[in-house]
Amino acid sequence: MKNILIIITLVMICFEVKAKDESEFKDLELFNKILYLVENQYYREVDRKKLIEGALKGMMDTLDPHSAFLNKEFYKKMKDDTAGEFGGLGIEVTQKDGVIYVVTPIEDTPAFKAGIKPRDKIVEIDHESVVGVNLDVAIDKMKGENGKKVHLGIAREGEKGIKHFNIKRKRIKVSPVKYALIQDSYAWIRLTQFQRDSDEYIIKALKKLKDKTKIKGIILDLRSNPGGLLDQAVDISSIFLKDGIVVSTEARDPKNKEIKYVKKSGYKDLKTPLAVLINGRSASASEIVSGALQDHERALIVGSQSFGKGSVQTVARVDEDNGIKLTIAQYMTPKNRKIQAIGITPDIEVPEAASKWIEENLHNDNAIRESDLKNHLTATIETKEERLMREKLERDRRINRSKKTKKKDDDIFKQYSAEDDYQVVQTVKYLKALRLTKKTKL
Repeated sequence: MKNILIIITLVMICFEVKAKDESEFKDLELFNKILYLVENQYYREVDRKKLIEGALKGMMDTLDPHSAFLNKEFYKKMKDDTAGEFGGLGIEVTQKDGVIYVVTPIEDTPAFKAGIKPRDKIVEIDHESVVGVNLDVAIDKMKGENGKKVHLGIAREGEKGIKHFNIKRKRIKVSPVKYALIQDSYAWIRLTQFQRDSDEYIIKALKKLKDKTKIKGIILDLRSNPGGLLDQAVDISSIFLKDGIVVSTEARDPKNKEIKYVKKSGYKDLKTPLAVLINGRSASASEIVSGALQDHERALIVGSQSFGKGSVQTVARVDEDNGIKLTIAQYMTPKNRKIQAIGITPDIEVPEAASKWIEENLHNDNAIRESDLKNHLTATIETKEERLMREKLERDRRINRSKKTKKKDDDIFKQYSAEDDYQVVQTVKYLKALRLTKKTKL
């Protein structure tokens, strides 16, 4: 009887597998039929490769906002972004009323040597008009293969006609760190992206500032930092932590948990009072660092609720030219707090300043967050309290966004000064109070 039951079970499994295979075959057959109809009956000839690529992108779009199909171009761009290097001209640009302006040419770059000046209007790239063209598109046109020339058509104030420049691209290494002394004894260090060697840039900045004076406090500014490399989040956290967990990941199987620990070697600053500035565009690695330093009680987190991007992506190469970026897990802080669609709540909330430059370049807390994205992942296992908290945050944010209006400031060339930044100044005050009370672990 037992053997008969086993045979019946095996037969049922075989039928289920066969039914599943037939279902999958029908789905693939449906895809092929539609592809055939489009290729043969669409009113003009189509590119089969583009059709299939579009179908793959559509498939990945049904998963979540961060899973994606990567063709050769996007895969290369992603590697350049995380490396902090690209073939380019070396200019910082902005856009107003559809016109692209040069903010500044970076010293000792091709654009600087060619004579490009601040406030120049870029009206042509490679003999094509870029007036009204999206800023990101224009930037991509200026980037490209190292050593190849790019033509720029420049309209310059006080000069007639268009000036023409043929500039050869060069490998541009972009520093992800800006730093300054605030009130003579507080270190302000802004990290724009977690790219390769970001920790080394921060360490160099700290050493240079400490050579000038005795530092009484450090502000690690992660506002509008979209994240980047996970290992850099670990390395940067390790600068300020002695030991313990930085972050863990919760995968499809809860038992399959990966834990990233503080690196015990390397440069350390475990005593200087520390504050981390975040806002609604601080995401991913920024939230890992903020969450780790907050859980270890090493830093005050100041600013506003972070973006809430707590999912882990891996890049898998499919063939020689293509790959996929796939969400495989979610991040957890050292105290097992979820980040996804919730974000990091600051210890002290400080509102943004009424400055258009800061809104566009640092703050812009009116921006979209993770929980606003279509198909965003909620935390894998939410308690009732966590769900209510997330829903309240999302509701309050939508209400506040509808009330906000942009401040007007026509000076798009205004240079940023940390000394004049309301949130930075307020953070210095909290660091001073921290030194007096000594209530945190230092």
